[in-house]
Amino acid sequence: MTDDQSTVTWQPAPGVLRLPSGRLVRGRGLRHPLPDGDVPDFGVYLLGKRPPEVPWEARWLRWPDFRLPADRELARTVLREVWERAAGERVEVACGGGRGRTGTALACVAVLDGVPAAEAVAYVRTHYDRHAVETPWQRRYVRHFSR
Repeated sequence: MTDDQSTVTWQPAPGVLRLPSGRLVRGRGLRHPLPDGDVPDFGVYLLGKRPPEVPWEARWLRWPDFRLPADRELARTVLREVWERAAGERVEVACGGGRGRTGTALACVAVLDGVPAAEAVAYVRTHYDRHAVETPWQRRYVRHFSR
Protein backbone atom coordinates (compact mmCIF):
# COMPACT_ATOMS: atom_id res chain seq x y z
CA MET A 1 0.00 0.00 0.00
CA THR A 2 1.38 3.41 -0.89
CA ASP A 3 1.05 6.49 1.30
CA ASP A 4 -1.66 7.97 -0.93
CA GLN A 5 -3.79 4.83 -0.45
CA SER A 6 -3.68 4.88 3.34
CA THR A 7 -7.21 6.32 3.61
CA VAL A 8 -8.76 4.95 0.42
CA THR A 9 -11.95 2.99 1.08
CA TRP A 10 -15.31 2.27 -0.51
CA GLN A 11 -18.21 4.61 -0.26
CA PRO A 12 -21.17 2.89 1.42
CA ALA A 13 -23.24 1.32 -1.38
CA PRO A 14 -25.12 -1.88 -2.17
CA GLY A 15 -22.69 -4.80 -2.00
CA VAL A 16 -20.29 -3.04 0.36
CA LEU A 17 -20.08 -4.83 3.70
CA ARG A 18 -19.18 -2.70 6.71
CA LEU A 19 -17.37 -4.82 9.27
CA PRO A 20 -17.66 -4.04 13.00
CA SER A 21 -14.22 -2.39 12.89
CA GLY A 22 -15.47 0.00 10.20
CA ARG A 23 -13.48 -1.66 7.41
CA LEU A 24 -15.37 -1.92 4.13
CA VAL A 25 -15.19 -4.85 1.69
CA ARG A 26 -17.21 -4.99 -1.52
CA GLY A 27 -18.76 -8.27 -2.52
CA ARG A 28 -20.12 -8.80 -5.99
CA GLY A 29 -21.05 -11.30 -8.66
CA LEU A 30 -18.82 -11.40 -11.72
CA ARG A 31 -21.80 -12.25 -13.94
CA HIS A 32 -23.11 -8.75 -13.28
CA PRO A 33 -21.64 -5.54 -14.72
CA LEU A 34 -18.90 -3.79 -12.77
CA PRO A 35 -20.61 -1.26 -10.49
CA ASP A 36 -20.27 2.41 -11.34
CA GLY A 37 -17.78 4.45 -9.38
CA ASP A 38 -14.47 3.51 -7.85
CA VAL A 39 -12.60 0.39 -8.90
CA PRO A 40 -10.83 -1.88 -6.44
CA ASP A 41 -7.22 -1.53 -5.42
CA PHE A 42 -7.21 -5.28 -4.76
CA GLY A 43 -9.61 -8.06 -5.71
CA VAL A 44 -9.96 -11.71 -4.72
CA TYR A 45 -11.82 -13.92 -7.18
CA LEU A 46 -13.35 -17.17 -5.98
CA LEU A 47 -13.82 -19.33 -9.04
CA GLY A 48 -13.26 -22.88 -10.23
CA LYS A 49 -11.24 -21.58 -13.18
CA ARG A 50 -8.91 -18.65 -13.71
CA PRO A 51 -10.80 -15.33 -13.76
CA PRO A 52 -10.52 -12.77 -16.53
CA GLU A 53 -7.73 -10.23 -16.25
CA VAL A 54 -8.50 -6.99 -14.39
CA PRO A 55 -6.54 -3.72 -14.34
CA TRP A 56 -5.99 -3.82 -10.56
CA GLU A 57 -4.04 -6.17 -8.32
CA ALA A 58 -5.87 -9.47 -7.96
CA ARG A 59 -5.60 -12.94 -6.52
CA TRP A 60 -7.41 -16.04 -7.70
CA LEU A 61 -8.55 -18.54 -5.11
CA ARG A 62 -9.69 -21.81 -6.70
CA TRP A 63 -13.15 -22.29 -5.27
CA PRO A 64 -15.68 -24.27 -7.35
CA ASP A 65 -19.31 -23.14 -7.33
CA PHE A 66 -21.34 -24.41 -4.33
CA ARG A 67 -18.17 -25.88 -2.81
CA LEU A 68 -15.35 -24.90 -0.48
CA PRO A 69 -11.88 -23.57 -1.32
CA ALA A 70 -9.62 -26.17 -2.91
CA ASP A 71 -6.73 -25.13 -0.61
CA ARG A 72 -8.05 -24.13 2.80
CA GLU A 73 -4.70 -22.90 4.13
CA LEU A 74 -4.28 -20.66 1.10
CA ALA A 75 -7.86 -19.46 1.61
CA ARG A 76 -7.05 -18.50 5.21
CA THR A 77 -3.99 -16.56 4.03
CA VAL A 78 -5.86 -14.78 1.24
CA LEU A 79 -8.85 -13.91 3.46
CA ARG A 80 -6.50 -12.51 6.11
CA GLU A 81 -4.95 -10.37 3.36
CA VAL A 82 -8.45 -9.15 2.43
CA TRP A 83 -9.07 -8.14 6.04
CA GLU A 84 -5.67 -6.46 6.45
CA ARG A 85 -5.82 -4.53 3.18
CA ALA A 86 -9.41 -3.39 3.79
CA ALA A 87 -8.04 -1.16 6.55
CA GLY A 88 -6.88 1.32 3.92
CA GLU A 89 -7.62 0.05 0.41
CA ARG A 90 -10.67 -0.67 -1.71
CA VAL A 91 -10.91 -4.47 -1.59
CA GLU A 92 -13.48 -6.61 -3.34
CA VAL A 93 -14.32 -10.29 -3.10
CA ALA A 94 -16.27 -11.83 -5.94
CA CYS A 95 -17.52 -15.12 -7.37
CA GLY A 96 -19.92 -15.84 -10.22
CA GLY A 97 -23.16 -14.81 -8.54
CA GLY A 98 -21.84 -12.94 -5.51
CA ARG A 99 -23.72 -14.94 -2.88
CA GLY A 100 -22.45 -18.41 -1.97
CA ARG A 101 -18.68 -18.28 -2.21
CA THR A 102 -18.53 -14.52 -1.79
CA GLY A 103 -20.84 -14.63 1.23
CA THR A 104 -18.81 -17.45 2.75
CA ALA A 105 -15.57 -15.53 2.26
CA LEU A 106 -17.10 -12.34 3.67
CA ALA A 107 -18.35 -14.26 6.71
CA CYS A 108 -14.82 -15.57 7.29
CA VAL A 109 -13.47 -12.01 6.98
CA ALA A 110 -16.09 -10.96 9.55
CA VAL A 111 -14.72 -13.64 11.89
CA LEU A 112 -11.24 -12.17 11.42
CA ASP A 113 -12.76 -8.79 12.32
CA GLY A 114 -14.09 -10.15 15.61
CA VAL A 115 -17.59 -11.44 14.79
CA PRO A 116 -18.08 -14.76 16.60
CA ALA A 117 -17.92 -17.61 14.06
CA ALA A 118 -21.36 -18.86 15.13
CA GLU A 119 -22.84 -15.42 14.26
CA ALA A 120 -20.86 -14.56 11.11
CA VAL A 121 -23.31 -16.00 8.55
CA ALA A 122 -26.19 -14.08 10.12
CA TYR A 123 -24.05 -10.92 10.18
CA VAL A 124 -23.29 -11.19 6.46
CA ARG A 125 -26.90 -12.02 5.61
CA THR A 126 -28.04 -8.93 7.53
CA HIS A 127 -25.40 -6.50 6.25
CA TYR A 128 -24.55 -7.82 2.77
CA ASP A 129 -27.11 -10.17 1.17
CA ARG A 130 -29.90 -12.13 2.83
CA HIS A 131 -29.14 -15.11 0.55
CA ALA A 132 -25.39 -15.19 1.27
CA VAL A 133 -23.72 -18.48 2.19
CA GLU A 134 -25.79 -20.98 0.24
CA THR A 135 -24.90 -24.50 1.36
CA PRO A 136 -24.74 -26.37 4.67
CA TRP A 137 -21.03 -27.09 4.16
CA GLN A 138 -20.33 -23.38 3.53
CA ARG A 139 -22.11 -22.53 6.80
CA ARG A 140 -20.09 -25.25 8.59
CA TYR A 141 -16.85 -23.89 7.07
CA VAL A 142 -17.60 -20.45 8.54
CA ARG A 143 -18.52 -21.91 11.97
CA HIS A 144 -15.12 -23.62 12.10
CA PHE A 145 -13.16 -20.66 10.74
CA SER A 146 -11.24 -18.99 13.54
CA ARG A 147 -9.09 -15.95 14.02
